[in-house]
Amino acid sequence: MADSSPISQNDLDKLMSDDDGLEQDWGDPGPAMPPPGAEGGPGPGAFGPPAAAGADGASRPLDFILDIPLEISVELGRTRMVINDLLQLGQGSVVELSKLAGEPLEIFVNGKLVARGEVVVVNEKFGVRVTDIVSPMERVKSLS
Repeated sequence: MADSSPISQNDLDKLMSDDDGLEQDWGDPGPAMPPPGAEGGPGPGAFGPPAAAGADGASRPLDFILDIPLEISVELGRTRMVINDLLQLGQGSVVELSKLAGEPLEIFVNGKLVARGEVVVVNEKFGVRVTDIVSPMERVKSLS
């Protein structure tokens, strides 16, 4: 059966003393590190060398993004119709699109317009020849 007598101050002091090996001496932490840019502090590139350029002069640290899959879609044209007209469509129906024949197709990457092109046939499959890359200014204008 456990002793139910109260613990004395001496017993508490003994438990908290260095004699039991529970306390640790963490030692002197040393001087604080100066902030970046201050004299003696870490400067630019202090946490590793800058990325080396490849033989072609291109930076190589972004190689990991080369395997990220992107969804590319090509838009031939658009139209709007009511549900009743949609339900009336059948085999052989023709849906009129907003673009004229010969107008460039729009090429989207992850839903963002990035280029325009024209239809080509390659080995009996449709393809798109890129004819124009959309400038960053055009992309900004398309957002509004």
